[in-house]
Order: sequence, then C-alpha cells, then structure tokens
Amino acid sequence: MPSAMEGPEGAEEAEILRYEETEDDSVSPTDLSELLKEGTKESHDRAENTQFVKDFLKGRIKKELFKLATVALYFTYSALEEEMDRNKDSPVFAPLYFPLELHRREALGKDLRYFYGEDWEEKIQCSEATQHYVDRIHHVGQHEPELLVAHAYTRYMGDLSGGQVLKKVAQRALKLPSTEEGIQFYTFDNISNAQQFKQLYRARMNALDLDKNTKERIVEEANRAFKFNMQVFDELDKIGRSLPEAAQDGGFPVHDGKGDVRKCPYYADKLGKAGPSCPYHTAVVLAKQPLVQLILAACMAVAAGAAAWYLM
Repeated sequence: MPSAMEGPEGAEEAEILRYEETEDDSVSPTDLSELLKEGTKESHDRAENTQFVKDFLKGRIKKELFKLATVALYFTYSALEEEMDRNKDSPVFAPLYFPLELHRREALGKDLRYFYGEDWEEKIQCSEATQHYVDRIHHVGQHEPELLVAHAYTRYMGDLSGGQVLKKVAQRALKLPSTEEGIQFYTFDNISNAQQFKQLYRARMNALDLDKNTKERIVEEANRAFKFNMQVFDELDKIGRSLPEAAQDGGFPVHDGKGDVRKCPYYADKLGKAGPSCPYHTAVVLAKQPLVQLILAACMAVAAGAAAWYLM
C-alpha cells in the first residue's frame, strides 16, 4: 500500500509514512534513491489520495475488502518474487536480492489461510487490475530486469514505512488478534531495525552500475508501478461501493434466492465451515416441512380471524 496518513493516528505516525524519513548528507542528487524519491513524489501523492487509501487510513476498511486487497497483494508479490528469484544473479539486480528479509509471498499465504481457511488457494482469483500489474512485472523480469529495481523499491520501501501504520489501522479497525493473524504481510521478522535496513537498501541501489538513461527508465517504471497500484485501489473502491451495507458491516446479509446461492455473502463466508447455509434457502427448506406448513396455516387463520374482528 502507498504510505499516507489522514486518519486519527496523529502527526507522530504521519512522520513515518514517507519512504524517505531522514536526509542523508552523503547522498547525491544523481543517486538513484534520490532520483526515485523526487521523481515519484507526484505519483505518490496521487496514490495517497485515492478513495480506497484514504478510507483505509481513517479505519474505514471493511473485512471483505481487506481480504480482497490481501488477495491482490498475494498475486502481485508472487509475480515480483518469482522474477526476483529469476534475476538473483543479474548484476543489475543482485545487490537488492534480500529474500530472507523481504519476501512476502509466504506471509501473505498465512494471511489468506487465516481469512479463507485451509483451502484458500481454491477460493481466490486474480482480479483484472491486478493481472495487468502482474503481467507487467513478468515482462520486466524476463526482458528488462534492471527495471525490477523500480517495482521492488515501490513495494518494499513502502511496506517498511507507511505499511507499518496500515498494520496498526487494520488490526484495530478489523479487530484482528493481537497475535497478528491476518496481518503477517506487514511483519518483517528478519529485520530488526527497519530504518537501518532501508538505509542499506538505498545504499545498494545507489551502488548499482547504471547509466543516466537507465536510471531515468527506472524512475519512469516506478511511476508506472504507482499507476498499477492506483488501478487496483480504484477497482477495490468500486467493489466496496457495490457491497451491501450489511455485508460490509459484518451484519446478517440477505439473499433474495435468485441466482447462484454461492454468491450469497453469508453462504460464501460459510463455505467449507460447519454452520448454517444461506438464510433464505434455510427458510425455504423449513417452509416445505408438513409440520411447519400446518403451524403457518394455523397462524394465518388466527390472524385472519383477528383482522375480521377488528374490521367489524
């Protein structure tokens, strides 16, 4: 997620939302980290101001939407880390290969297992906007590996910065366990000091043997990565607006009995678990029972008699 803060956390937390929290006097304006910092400011601001991100940061994230966002991240990081593994020995990317410290695919798998159950892989699918992002990452990894730097920078530096605020917001808004189930994505167990690690990462970026043209292409690709992220956010925002309010708020969704029962939010939430099926269909089944029909008929007769008495 891009890192921005407009919610109730206050100024102190807002300070850690940017990718670059402190100035380094040893950094040159022509260093890649500085070029990326300056060259993506506008994209970063636009991403921060998408409705999905603003709502998230204000604690207005619904569980169903958070689950879908986690799915999008899973497919994105699966593609990114597949291409990073492919290029781990490439001189244009190898210095930035930190699988133990950074890779997120396994953590996202744990989050999805928490939200969807043991058969989570059968229940998720890549959305259209996410697929465009994934396709671009694979293209870059296979044909222009130097541009992987842009995608790695955009994702991981954000995760280590503003992502840590998003972790707190999600945990509080969704009432997730204090043991961090559902938010393993934001937990970097093998990084003891995020600020120091980011400084190391930027130093490695600046040491890459890249000419001016390649650096400019990397900045351009980073802006493209922000654009892909914004498209995913817009897609999620549209889905959020289409969700019934009861389903969003964790209430008792109503199914009208039309179409595929599996699309009933209540039923879908119970797939693979012990518990009641769709309330509409449960009512239909009960109504077909002879004893229930007899009771209903008696109730209707009593109600009709009462109505006739009242109207006399």
